Amino acid sequence: MELNDLQAQRAAKLAELRAAGLDPYPPRCYRSHTIAEALAVFDNLAAQSTTLTLTGRIIGARRIMGKIAFAHIEDGTGEIQLWLSRADIGDEWFERFRDQLDTFDIVQASGVLRCTKTGERSLFVRELAILAKAINPPPEKWSGLQDVEERHRQRYLDLIVNRDRREIFRARARVISTMRRVLDERGFLEVETPVLQPLYGGAAARPFITYHNALGQNLYLRIATELYLKRLIVGGFPGVYEIGKNFRNEGVDRSHNPEFTMMECYQAYADYYAMMTLVEEMLSEICLAVHGTTTITYQGRELDFRPPWPRIAMATAIADRTGIDITQITDLDALQEAISARGLRVERKASWAKQVDELFSEFVQPHLFRPTFIIDYPVAMSPLAKRIPNRPDFTERFEAFIAGMEIGNAFTELNDPFDQEERFREQLYAFAAGDEEAHQMDEDFINALRYGMPPTGGLGVGIDRLVMVLTDQSNIREVILFPHLRERSDE
Repeated sequence: MELNDLQAQRAAKLAELRAAGLDPYPPRCYRSHTIAEALAVFDNLAAQSTTLTLTGRIIGARRIMGKIAFAHIEDGTGEIQLWLSRADIGDEWFERFRDQLDTFDIVQASGVLRCTKTGERSLFVRELAILAKAINPPPEKWSGLQDVEERHRQRYLDLIVNRDRREIFRARARVISTMRRVLDERGFLEVETPVLQPLYGGAAARPFITYHNALGQNLYLRIATELYLKRLIVGGFPGVYEIGKNFRNEGVDRSHNPEFTMMECYQAYADYYAMMTLVEEMLSEICLAVHGTTTITYQGRELDFRPPWPRIAMATAIADRTGIDITQITDLDALQEAISARGLRVERKASWAKQVDELFSEFVQPHLFRPTFIIDYPVAMSPLAKRIPNRPDFTERFEAFIAGMEIGNAFTELNDPFDQEERFREQLYAFAAGDEEAHQMDEDFINALRYGMPPTGGLGVGIDRLVMVLTDQSNIREVILFPHLRERSDE
């Protein structure tokens, strides 16, 4: 790659360092303390004049003031000022620091801890070494790295310049570790299921397709882990979960990314009420682990994760917002006529289930700010959920919503193999009619159900959206380290 003027200047300094017999990228380094450790015991180490060695990246401008110089370094745990004196470090390294080192270079510095006259805690440097010469300069001083797309394309630079963004991903790690702890403590076993699958299923979504050369067959990146995890419940595990990537060949917006992280868990001898309790307890514990409280602020509004959460039937929620009763209007034409009669502006869909989902998404979901369960979904929208006794057109299913986003989806799982086969068959009709997200027929899963699956509660939680809420981010790309972006145009 051709270097620009600033890169070329730094490359020339790199050549000077090598000409002086130095390796600007040595294979090993040494440090006695992290910066955080040094600052934590600063007064004690300073009083004892203990020599210590720190490492880190030069951040901000170097300041040369006659025979002394200053710079700040940071190592991911904290930052500290380096204080160099020509008399102590010697002419050669003082001039090297002044002339050949730059902002973003990574260095190793040995010395003692002291405070400057202004009271700033510093490392008074006696020895200096370079660990990595940075050829790319920092962004322009005043504008910084503000362009959102550029931040996502160069996440490494984003994390260097906007160090507060590292806290988003530290919080994300705490979300996942706490989720694991909660599930492990409740007796769930963490497992792994295939990412490449011969048949996609467990959700309504378009898959990504790939080709296996040796086997000569199409394979699909999984859209959900559900059907494999339920096979394990059939096999005798009382509770299983998986945290991993799913892939759905869909559009991108502020709350959707084609590659995303899900936790799915399944518990034998449980139902969707047990899953509601699990969601309430787990998410409140996660919020407490991340923030030290169950009450947080998201986009300027207060959110309280403490249970119990409101539970509202989907039909009731739609009726309250639109005046349309989906328990009575049960075919597509009548539903679309009711929508038109009320002057509701909503995209027309090709099936009754899709039209109900569109009504809900447009008129109900945006108003679900506080943590809320929407329960009891129509069978046509829930091919894997058990029917409600005495209400055969509706299922024991809920979705958990926070800040207008779906965070979780759960069922009392359908374990009747004949009902499941018929539901899959109806989905095939929908697929043939043009619904590219309809579920496929999975005969092996039906065969598993024929061996008997106990009453089971199942739950999926979207990690990315949960992290969005807990870190006050309005776009899913801010909580994914390396989100997929369009290729750059030639322009």
